[in-house]
Amino acid sequence: MAVDSSLSSPLGPPACEKDAKALRFIEEMTRNADTVQENLLAEILRRNAETEYLRRFNLGGATDRDTFKSKLPIITYEDLQPEIQRIADGDRSPILSAHPISEFLTSSGTSAGERKLMPTIQEELDRRQLLYSLLMPVMNLYVPGLDKGKGLYFLFVKSETKTPGGLPARPVLTSYYKSDKFRSRPYDPYNVYTSPNEAILCPDSFQSMYSQMLCGLLDRLSVLRVGAVFASGLLRAIRFLQLHWSRLANDIESGSLDSEITDPSIRQCMSDILKPDQHLAEFIRQECETENWEGIITRIWPNTKYLDVIVTGAMAQYIPTLEYYSGGLPMACTMYASSECYFGLNLNPMSKPCEVSYTIMPNMAYFEFIPLGGSKAVELVDVKIGKEYELVVTTYAGLCRYRVGDILRVTGFHNSAPQFHFVRRKNVLLSIDSDKTDESELQKAVENASKLLLKECSTRVAEYTSYADTSTIPGHYVLYWELSLRDGERQPSHDTLSRCCLEMEESLNSVYRQCRVADNSVGPLEIRVVRNGTFEELMDYAISRGASINQYKVPRCVNFTPIVELLDSRVVSAHFSPALPHWTPERRRR
Repeated sequence: MAVDSSLSSPLGPPACEKDAKALRFIEEMTRNADTVQENLLAEILRRNAETEYLRRFNLGGATDRDTFKSKLPIITYEDLQPEIQRIADGDRSPILSAHPISEFLTSSGTSAGERKLMPTIQEELDRRQLLYSLLMPVMNLYVPGLDKGKGLYFLFVKSETKTPGGLPARPVLTSYYKSDKFRSRPYDPYNVYTSPNEAILCPDSFQSMYSQMLCGLLDRLSVLRVGAVFASGLLRAIRFLQLHWSRLANDIESGSLDSEITDPSIRQCMSDILKPDQHLAEFIRQECETENWEGIITRIWPNTKYLDVIVTGAMAQYIPTLEYYSGGLPMACTMYASSECYFGLNLNPMSKPCEVSYTIMPNMAYFEFIPLGGSKAVELVDVKIGKEYELVVTTYAGLCRYRVGDILRVTGFHNSAPQFHFVRRKNVLLSIDSDKTDESELQKAVENASKLLLKECSTRVAEYTSYADTSTIPGHYVLYWELSLRDGERQPSHDTLSRCCLEMEESLNSVYRQCRVADNSVGPLEIRVVRNGTFEELMDYAISRGASINQYKVPRCVNFTPIVELLDSRVVSAHFSPALPHWTPERRRR
């Protein structure tokens, strides 16, 4: 279909008229970012002027930014918790928002260690849907022909809970998948999934995964992209295939669904999809029964053009494994969102994972940014390239100057809207004494030690977490490692793993090394190797306690006693750093 040239975009030539309008909307919003932000804040303040929360600060009807910032404090979840609890308990008065709170969106159970309730209103679903509608028009600029096939996406819901006052409390993706926006979405040739809604909406994670994988295998030649929310979720799907390919092949050969799949809606929809196919069954067996799974994604789904997964932040550790299973396919990180708010999208989705930057869409919320080491928040358009900031949001649902807890680095601008690289979650730390190790530092240390492991033993760190063990004097860092070992393969030697401990210590910051060398306030770092499958058990435990399978991320630090006990019960060997790391009062050269 010819595209009207008047609707073309500086971003590139659109694939269709619908895409052209979406791209023009992105241009309009980003060119006028400051005006959009000013008007959006004024609208939020007018609408919520009579809420209990805003009336406390005596705005006197003012809707300008200067008055707003001079009278309202920047807050954390703990500051707002009493109001949130009242709403959860059933208070329907306009406490935070003039519009009724429709539900609570639960944050990831492993983000900063606690599960939070984020109030939302019905119209926020429209804003989230709007951001979703912009993703494929951008992707189509980089990957042509996506309307000629399907996406194999492993998407899951969690059974929702109710607050004491009767409001739903569920992860943001569960809310979206259960909404009419998703379930009754109009046909879009650029957004066709192999998984039927019945499989995605099944609350039983095994049955959901099984049926989604089965549909993906049946439609394997139509698959043009493979994805999940997080990289860890896609690897879990690959692991599922490793464990269950024989059963899946049997279903394909016989044309009948495994008896363990009991969900009536799945069985009904699969009866129309699943037909006997001996040739495909034999192909699956041939590919999966070998020990070599390198490139398995492109072997089974040969037309796959890219992986659609989040591989930024803590998910970066999965990049080598995804490259192994995919044969080096590009990895697209398309959007930046949280339970509090959807923020923006990646205008260059095929960039390398280490170069991913998200463009903040100024129509999503009112954004402020606190410079690291500073206290005064700056406007969206006033951030500086190369500087790092903590994100603060004000939303229609009633969050006012709320610290999200994400640390972002400015990488550039698209028109007047800044682009950010996600650095880390704030306050995910290991600390024994005056040392403080954040998630990105820990990730880098594990990567460096893993290189040593790979060089000497051809073995990788498959998963890890950490623990500040203060039961010893002095306390010390403990790293729990699950290694990527094939059946029958021997574990690396004690000497190698001990040197991995030292390699990690050499990679940590100077304060840590000073504590080790000069202050003797931190003991030698310890690696405890756990048996294969331990981190699967850890996830199952988290899900049993209410974590969302969609949002689950392996916690990089643990301190909850049952989790530590679970990990310790799976330890097969322990190793300590054999020497002190290098430290001098002078700064290391970079």
